[in-house]
Amino acid sequence: MLLSRLSGPAAALRRGIATSAQSNAKVAVLGASGGIGQPLSLLLKNSPLVSHLSLYDIAHTPGVAADLSHIETRANVKGFIGSEQLPDCLKGCEVVVIPAGVPRKPGMTRDDLFNTNATIVANLTSACAKHCPEAMICIIANPVNSTIPITSELFKKHGVYNPNRIFGVTTLDIVRANTFVAELKGLDPARVNVPVIGGHAGKTIIPLISQCTPKVEFPQDQLETLTGRIQEAGTEVVKAKAGAGSATLSMAYAGARFVFSVLDAMNGKEGVIECSFVRSEETECPYFSTPLLLGKNGIEKNLGIGKISPYEEKMIAEAMTELKASIKKGEEFVKSMK
Repeated sequence: MLLSRLSGPAAALRRGIATSAQSNAKVAVLGASGGIGQPLSLLLKNSPLVSHLSLYDIAHTPGVAADLSHIETRANVKGFIGSEQLPDCLKGCEVVVIPAGVPRKPGMTRDDLFNTNATIVANLTSACAKHCPEAMICIIANPVNSTIPITSELFKKHGVYNPNRIFGVTTLDIVRANTFVAELKGLDPARVNVPVIGGHAGKTIIPLISQCTPKVEFPQDQLETLTGRIQEAGTEVVKAKAGAGSATLSMAYAGARFVFSVLDAMNGKEGVIECSFVRSEETECPYFSTPLLLGKNGIEKNLGIGKISPYEEKMIAEAMTELKASIKKGEEFVKSMK
């Protein structure tokens, strides 16, 4: 179902960094001084697809921008600090990536981040709706299952909602699935592609191993262990960092991969497919991640779930309650805003 990764996302990351593919995209990173924001900004600065890089945060952005500006690539880097500078940061941006927010600590679920991150995302996406309503909005800030509904509701409030341009970045789930499958099967991870659908937390993360290219098979017990590891991989990193944060470097890689795919598609490249958590009619959930064909205006076509195994069907059924609750929580948050 999915196109080969050779012309696909891992190639997009290599191309985003390495070749002469050029565009004049203005990209903003909101939360650019943080653990994800800094390495993400570095990867974007490294790309010939980016001509202007606007970095925003509540602290340290002038320093991050000065540091990155010395790198010998063409992207022009500017740092913006504090909410009064946010409008200037966003002006003319075609893609906005939002890794802002607080990270998970051991014992926390992504949902525990809700109160702090919901407010941060609401403030930032309201500014996007006002100052760059046409931009592609890529949300990394967790819990994605709630921050995407928040973003959508705020864009609706401002009368500029376009569901084809608002993306929850779930790419790290795909990257992890590809890596773990490749490790188990002795494959090159850059040539493995596992679609991951559903949401972006725990049991709502549904890897479709049955659709993996190249085709792979696992005995049921190993499949369940592998699925569990993909679902809990974020917690694996949180534990290993022992209080020093959550996944930042792999998330920056995944965020850059997604942005490069969006930019490639905006530049007219055909056959660009990424999974992302978006407004959807594929299931009874109003938001759901599936493979998407990207185009010049964002989502060109939702490719849907496709043919899946009974085990995967069961996982979708079991994810619905949690997913719907997280979505509703985001929508209610916007309703309760003054």
